[in-house]
Amino acid sequence: MTLHQLADRVVLADPAAVLVGRVFDPDVDGPCLVVRRGDDLVDITAYGPTSADILARPDVLDVAHRAQGRTWNLRDVVHTTMSGDRGTTHLLAPCDLQVIKAAGVTFAGSLIERVIEEQAAGDAARADSIRASLHDIVGTALAVTPGSPEAAEVKRALVAQGLWSQYLEVGIGPDPEIFTKAPVLSAVGVGADVGVLSGSSWNNPEPELVLVAGPDGNAVGATLGNDVNLRDYEGRSALLLGKAKDNNASCAIGPFIRLFDKDFGLTDIAKTTITTRVTGNDGFQTDHVGHLTTISRPLPDLLAATCGPHHQYPDGFVLFTGTSFAPAMDRGEQGMGFTHHDGDIVTIESPHLGLLANTVVKSEHATPWTSGIRTLMQNLAARGLLGAPAEIR
Repeated sequence: MTLHQLADRVVLADPAAVLVGRVFDPDVDGPCLVVRRGDDLVDITAYGPTSADILARPDVLDVAHRAQGRTWNLRDVVHTTMSGDRGTTHLLAPCDLQVIKAAGVTFAGSLIERVIEEQAAGDAARADSIRASLHDIVGTALAVTPGSPEAAEVKRALVAQGLWSQYLEVGIGPDPEIFTKAPVLSAVGVGADVGVLSGSSWNNPEPELVLVAGPDGNAVGATLGNDVNLRDYEGRSALLLGKAKDNNASCAIGPFIRLFDKDFGLTDIAKTTITTRVTGNDGFQTDHVGHLTTISRPLPDLLAATCGPHHQYPDGFVLFTGTSFAPAMDRGEQGMGFTHHDGDIVTIESPHLGLLANTVVKSEHATPWTSGIRTLMQNLAARGLLGAPAEIR
């Protein structure tokens, strides 16, 4: 399978879904904001030069439905993107100035695997034996509601046995794990390479629902993400979380943001499924279906833990909400578990959001990240886009 063979599955077929995104246009040497309308992508950059601007508008749905601008053929852009041609108009990650946040340990399977990483100190060869010994103990903890009095009792019991873990603390304790996944503008989009460090020998994709919030902290839409993770680094020490999570091309988001409207909102996306497939050049394949209904904390609670009186995001934020995908099967040597190989294709798909697909490479070999906030502002200024945005009439 190649990325190009997946092109026709990238865009959600539902014509009622309001999809906004970003493309790189070589004619202006910079990004443009677009909305899907039928078979076209319509340029709406004049109504807000960044994704953060567009999504902060109270009339964002009116903009999406009525804004006028030049057009590109949707199918052509998607196929160009998936073919790897970066010399013509292609899709980018649909966020830009929003802070990229993430919630961790929000699913039972992920919680068990994080505890295993901690106990194994990043050594994949020890994971199987630890998994067998911890499963029943940790399983007891998973039966309670995070932050509840029952959870506090479980904590006291496990502490008394010397079995408490920092991952159990955020998994069932009162406070979820919320961290900054990646710098502003560093996310790659559909069709791009995603990177793992060459020094990592135990790593995996983390397919996730990504909520998109405005400056007020309320979700205005959702998309898909791959929170690429290095299990060996984080397992050695939680203080290596930044090294495990934030590397070149280690964050993929896309393909589009589906805006919430009167027919589709936060309660609807909380019922979606996320299907993941990893295929390798070695003939390896694994599939997983994750159900958002099994998340341990309600989505509004994760949003509130991220933004509120304690912390504000004036440009909005995107929030990875955690993964239920924690592959433990052996890919090669017995007992060594799953890890990525160069050339793996990771597909992450939702019936409500479309498909995000990327190829795995070493972070050191991925396209360097060279276009940051200064470059974006200089480009928008040169295009005369930093004045008052256009209004819907």
